[in-house]
Amino acid sequence: MPLLLAVFAFAACGDDSSSESEATSAPTEEAATPAPTEAATETPTEAASGGGGSSSKAVKVTGKLGEKPTIEVAGGDPPTELVSKDIKVGKGPAAKAGDNVSVQYVGALYKDGTVFDNSWDRGQAFQFGLGQGQVIPGWDQGVAGMKEGGRRVLTIPPDLGYGDAGAGGAIPPGATLVFVVDLEKIG
Repeated sequence: MPLLLAVFAFAACGDDSSSESEATSAPTEEAATPAPTEAATETPTEAASGGGGSSSKAVKVTGKLGEKPTIEVAGGDPPTELVSKDIKVGKGPAAKAGDNVSVQYVGALYKDGTVFDNSWDRGQAFQFGLGQGQVIPGWDQGVAGMKEGGRRVLTIPPDLGYGDAGAGGAIPPGATLVFVVDLEKIG
């Protein structure tokens, strides 16, 4: 069984409160609609500090939409709130609580960019019920509002991830996480 499924099951008892997930403005659909086979998505994404941090760390995502992305991080304090940044806005209705969604993802540690899990290598999208506590709170909050065909970077603080417990040997206690999520299907 993939690590992420076990890890998400572990974190199902999260906080249902909303957060400021739109720390940065999203591009318009027209401005961000390259075909998945066009030029690589090379979008440096600043993970702004929320609340307590005084500096920020750049999160750089490279790779073509529809293919496994690469995450690079460098220097600075992690944000204390969920940071959500659209690299590409999809089309159609936005995902909302109660929807079943199918996503591809890569998850990495914010502190050093170590990838701890991804769906791409398994060749199968990950499916879950949005807003139903089946995943960590940072995913329930951060995937909400995405549209099919979109790619989003989520920087998730420990309180919306795995907290002080961590998850297995892959995610240490108190870890801030970075996910690149491609929303393939709603429904």
